[in-house]
Amino acid sequence: MKYLKSPGSAAFLVAAALACTASTSSTAAATPMPAMSPAPELRTAMRKLWADHVIWTRQYIVSAALGDPSAQAASQRLLKNQEDIGNAVAQYYGQPAGAKLTELLKQHILIAVDLVAAAKAGDAAKQADADKRWHDNAAEIATFLSGANPNWPRQTLLDMLNQHLALTTREAVARLKQNWTDDIAAFDGIFSQAMMMADALTDGIAKQFPTKVS
Repeated sequence: MKYLKSPGSAAFLVAAALACTASTSSTAAATPMPAMSPAPELRTAMRKLWADHVIWTRQYIVSAALGDPSAQAASQRLLKNQEDIGNAVAQYYGQPAGAKLTELLKQHILIAVDLVAAAKAGDAAKQADADKRWHDNAAEIATFLSGANPNWPRQTLLDMLNQHLALTTREAVARLKQNWTDDIAAFDGIFSQAMMMADALTDGIAKQFPTKVS
């Protein structure tokens, strides 16, 4: 599997921002846990994983926009986060399932690199192809997770994942256009939405394995 490279300072998919249909309002970056939330330890751990996901994604976008060599290190840390999420799932669904989720999540990251490369080259056809693969990958993740846990409806997961793609595209476009207000607002929305995804995953695991979570 290839790793993130050639971060560059190229424009990151202005066209893709228009192609994403999901949208959300900017909200406060921190989403508080319910006072009596089930599985508090799992919830905290899952939120940490998804916080890392969006924070390291942002760090990569910032570094790539500047053409900074630190983008490579950020990308490696971001790929490790996908392994961490897969390992967390493996505790409940087994190592093969964890490895499969890691593979799908790494594809999610690496397809984004193809989007950057296509935008740098001004290749609209490759850019559109990569954007389609990005959304196809989200559908694969939703199908995989919903097949593992009946408490994770596929359409609900797909809606959340597509919203994540739309917000991330908005963040990258704002950063590369130097629209700092929209850049910050987009990340606020991304962080809150990531905590919502983390909580949805936690709730599903807690319902499916009530004696295994704490």
